[in-house]
Amino acid sequence: MESFISIAAAVIASAFAVDLILAFRRRPRPHTAAYAAGITMFAVASWALAYGLTAGWTGTSYRIFYLLGAIINIPFLALGSMYLVIGKRAGTIAFIVCGAIAAISTTLTTTVPFAQTLPEGGIPHEIFPPISEGFGPRLLAAIAGGTAASLLILLALISLFRFWKKNRRLVWGNALILSGTLAAAWGGTGLAIGEGAAFAVSLLLAAALIWAGYRLAAGARALSPSTA
Repeated sequence: MESFISIAAAVIASAFAVDLILAFRRRPRPHTAAYAAGITMFAVASWALAYGLTAGWTGTSYRIFYLLGAIINIPFLALGSMYLVIGKRAGTIAFIVCGAIAAISTTLTTTVPFAQTLPEGGIPHEIFPPISEGFGPRLLAAIAGGTAASLLILLALISLFRFWKKNRRLVWGNALILSGTLAAAWGGTGLAIGEGAAFAVSLLLAAALIWAGYRLAAGARALSPSTA
């Protein structure tokens, strides 16, 4: 069942990523680029998960899965909403922060030794050293996911108060994006604290909800020049 869910999540995320890339080519906008980056990470992480569940885990496939599926993707999705709701200046600052998170997390995830061997099947957890042992991939996943989720909640509230009367499609779009990102953060935090059973479900929910939210919110901005 987990293999089927992970493949479904990978297919949805891949289609969404292509949709975003084509949208960016038609009309380059920073929020589209940020969402495209985040969803592409989702897609790669989902395919890595599907590979691990069906063919067996390797060190490389697990590190890719963890880096792109539990750490970096959520901040980049939050970056897209920052551009979409607040504007380009705030988005630029958030982009610098995301770049720093990406650099640190890539270094840690690709170099920190595993605390235990990878299992033959299932979704691995507690592979990296525990949070109690200091700053590492699991602590970074918890921090990145928690911070990005908190930012998404804040942006959703801003969207609610700012656009409720004049652009409710944007409000509901950001609400769906928030729901999807919270699903992803829930899965990533579960991996960080040692519970990975629901991660495939979280990826599937995140990809579907964020795609629906992006479509609704981006369409609302196109219809309302005052929110561009």
